[in-house]
Formats: sequence, structure tokens, C-alpha cells
Amino acid sequence: MNRTLPCDSFSKVPEVTLIFWIIKVAATTLGETGGDSITMTLDWGYLDGTLLFLGVLVVLVIAQIVAKKFHPFLYWATIVASTTFGTTMADFADRSLGIGYTGGSTLLLSLLLITLALWYRSQGTISVNTVSTPKVEAFYLAAITFSQTLGTALGDWIADTGGLGYEGGALLFASGLAVLVLLYYTTNVSRVFLFWAAFILTRPLGATVGDFLDKPISHGGLALSRPLASAVIAVFIVLCVALLPQRAGRHPGAAAQAQSP
Repeated sequence: MNRTLPCDSFSKVPEVTLIFWIIKVAATTLGETGGDSITMTLDWGYLDGTLLFLGVLVVLVIAQIVAKKFHPFLYWATIVASTTFGTTMADFADRSLGIGYTGGSTLLLSLLLITLALWYRSQGTISVNTVSTPKVEAFYLAAITFSQTLGTALGDWIADTGGLGYEGGALLFASGLAVLVLLYYTTNVSRVFLFWAAFILTRPLGATVGDFLDKPISHGGLALSRPLASAVIAVFIVLCVALLPQRAGRHPGAAAQAQSP
């Protein structure tokens, strides 16, 4: 006789499907245009913009951790907050602190790797399917925040310092994601590694697309209104979350538990 599964048999993050990645890329693009809307269009500056989005992120992270189950709108609001904070934080580190794109990318990569290492040491895995307790969720949210911030710095580094421009940067990161998809379907490379690699690469992809939309034509962009672009992308995300089916990822122990007598 099968036992009823407890709530914590399910992860508090969504199942990783094509829908997940579509919303993820849109969220990272919104993070870029939304962050620039506050710091540049409204002229808050990088420090004040960073503090604003940090406050929003902290509130949403607490709500996400306190929640007893997966809530799609809460989860994606937290992701958008982390990617917007990542935009302003990376810009603040790169430009206001004067450490440059290379220094910022190196620092953020180090912080991400340290977070993942501590998570692995504590739990023996960094699989997102195990995000079902407050401690693991704290590691997960810290890792995605650092990865979002790293993605912004990396995208700017490739587009500006690397000289590829926004279109070239977007093409490079899209090519990297295509390689990961190929590895997923044709090899036995760790799915956990592929997830985090894709999660990191989708951030600079979204960042370069966002920059392409709102940066001046003289800088290789389309010079679209940042607030308008942000509003359109936000509506797209809300519609995706509301209309496209999403469910919580299944904890790896759930299947075995369901079959136990």
C-alpha cells in the first residue's frame, strides 16, 4: 500500500522544463531593463538603486522561505528581484567602485563558487530538486542571486571589454546555451552541472538582450524606452506564469517513499 507523501517531498522551486527557461530568460531581460530604468532613467544612481532592490529582494526571499509550498508568482517575483538587484549591484561594483568588468566578474564568480561549495559540503548535493527545507533554500537563493549578479558583469564584460557588442554578446551566450542543450541530449554529463551552467549563461543572455533594447544607438542598442520595455516584458512574464502550467519539482526521495509499503 502506498503512503501519502508529505509536503516536503516536493521542491519549492518549479520543475525545470522549457517553460522554466522561457520565463527565466524573460526575467533576466526584465532585470536589466528594470534596473536601468531606476538607476539611469529615473536617475537614482547605482547605490540607491541597489539598496532599493536589495530591500525588495530581502522581503521576497523571507516570504519564499516561510512559504510552505511552491507558489509560482512568489517564486518568479523573487527571481525578478534577484536579477534586478544583480543588475544594479554589478553596475555599482563595476562602475562606482571602479573594479571594472573583469574584477567584478572574477569577484562574483568566486562568491558563487564559494556558495555552491558550502551548499555541497552541507548537503552533499547542489541539485535544485532538493530545495525543500529553509536551509537548502537559503543556499539556493544565495546561489541564484550571485549567479544573476555574475551574469550582468559577465555580459557587460563580453559586450564592452571583449568588444563583441550587445548583438555579438547575445549570439555568444546563445551559442553556449546551444552547446549545453546538445550535451544534455547526447551525453551523460551531470544534469546538476548543466543546470547551473545554463542558469548562469541565461543571465548574460538576458542582460545583453536588455542592453540591446534600451542602450543608445551610438552604443549599438535600439534606444527603446526602458520603462516601456520593462512593462512589456513584465506583462509577458505575468501571462506566462498565469497561463502556462508549472508544478513544483519532485524531491528525489519522493518516488522511493511513494513505493515503500
